Amino acid sequence: MPATERLVAAGRRLAAGGLVTGTSGNLSMRVGEDVLVTGSGTVLGELTPADLTLVSATGEVLSGDLPPTSELPLHLAVYTAFPAVGAVAHAHSPASIAVGLTHDVLPPVHYLTVRLGGVVRVADYATFGSPELARSVVDALADRSAVLMRNHGSVAHGETVEQACERLELVEWLSDVYARAATLGTPRLLDDDELAAAEATFTRLNYGRRSYTPGC
Repeated sequence: MPATERLVAAGRRLAAGGLVTGTSGNLSMRVGEDVLVTGSGTVLGELTPADLTLVSATGEVLSGDLPPTSELPLHLAVYTAFPAVGAVAHAHSPASIAVGLTHDVLPPVHYLTVRLGGVVRVADYATFGSPELARSVVDALADRSAVLMRNHGSVAHGETVEQACERLELVEWLSDVYARAATLGTPRLLDDDELAAAEATFTRLNYGRRSYTPGC
């Protein structure tokens, strides 16, 4: 499937799942040495190939009718810091925002936490689109594939845009589970040994290591 169609499908997937509303959220993926990214002000739930912009690794616009998303510095910073990353997804999903407003990490309420590299950190707040925000997110992503953003949303990366979407959805699910549990009482959290055992079992069973099929 062409890169444009995969980004369009990913945008519609996030919108259908309630992770973005209106013009919130943005997506990108590597295309050779360049980056295909959603345009500024685009509605992910109504995304079309015409809403995508191709930029160089330094942010120079190569093609497209729209300027790139204002969060382009964040996307490019992730690609620079983590060369193996093939796609980046960013959303303004409600449970993720709520946890980021009140915690420094997403508490490990479920063993699927290990599928994101470990306990998800909350990146310090900075103005959207700023180099400071990009640096904060990259710092919080060390050894992780997802991060919450203080007073903002969430970011996940992956080898493919489909994997980045899946990880962003997992962050939101974990955030929602925690938020619901916290209304009932004090959630029991997994400790380091329990998380390590879960990761070892995932590895032994080769669980969840399937290849990600293009398309959502």
